Amino acid sequence: MYNRILEIIPEERLRWQEPLSAHTTFKVGGPADLMIFPQSVGEIQQVVRVCREEKIPYLVMGLGSNLLVRDKGFRGVVIKIGHALKGLYISGNEIIAEAGIRLSELSKKAAANCLSGLEFAEGIPGSVGGAVVMNAGAYDGEMSHIITAVSALDSSGDLHTFKPEDLAFGYRSSIFQKGDWIVISALMKLTPGRQEDIEAKMREYARLRREKQPLDMPSAGSIFKRPPGVYVGPLLEKMGLKGFKIGDAQVSTKHAGFIVNCGQATAQNIIDLIHYIQQRALDEYNIILEPEVRIVGEE
Repeated sequence: MYNRILEIIPEERLRWQEPLSAHTTFKVGGPADLMIFPQSVGEIQQVVRVCREEKIPYLVMGLGSNLLVRDKGFRGVVIKIGHALKGLYISGNEIIAEAGIRLSELSKKAAANCLSGLEFAEGIPGSVGGAVVMNAGAYDGEMSHIITAVSALDSSGDLHTFKPEDLAFGYRSSIFQKGDWIVISALMKLTPGRQEDIEAKMREYARLRREKQPLDMPSAGSIFKRPPGVYVGPLLEKMGLKGFKIGDAQVSTKHAGFIVNCGQATAQNIIDLIHYIQQRALDEYNIILEPEVRIVGEE
């Protein structure tokens, strides 16, 4: 398998036993057997085909902003596209963005081109690929509002194009969460606007984030999806959980909807805290809290 991958990816873009804590915003997670840094769609296709033929598990990640990797790490190949696939093409009020572009960077490019609709993404730390998979959103905006097509690879490495009606977008969900799809690029349709107005709205969203969110501590953003009619942060405050800790994993004292790593948290600390919160919410309010963060790796 190694020789086959070496024929596709040069050795300087392969890392053995790479600690995944260095690649996630939570700053936790054990090693990947092998991490690969592809630089093109063709390389990703070839690596996926090798993994499939050799029956080797693989994980595709972007910038690791919505990923919780267990302490034993990942047994198999991790394909990191968060630093590649950064093509960006603007024509009129449409943008084609490749999966590796940081979403906040894309929102700034849109503003610079007098295009409105991506203001909500100003402070979202993930990549375009991850944002499509999660239907990321904030401040009443989300990816489903602007996407008109998505290109993605299947588990055989073949490229498919999805129309909006194919995407099964829902609250923090999409068709790409089922199966082994790898998002390659997205076509977005935006609205012409005044650059000053767009940037003013982005500055306001940035101010709100700074005031309300623990941006100075390692986290994965909102840890739970919002149940119908319930705001998770106020619910956890009502339960007395603001500031509650297991090890160095803590319910943020700034926003109870976030779990933060106070310095030396393990993935298990975070998982235990998630389970504790879920059980309390179920016991006390009969509310099921579903994690928004993706939990992967060897148990």
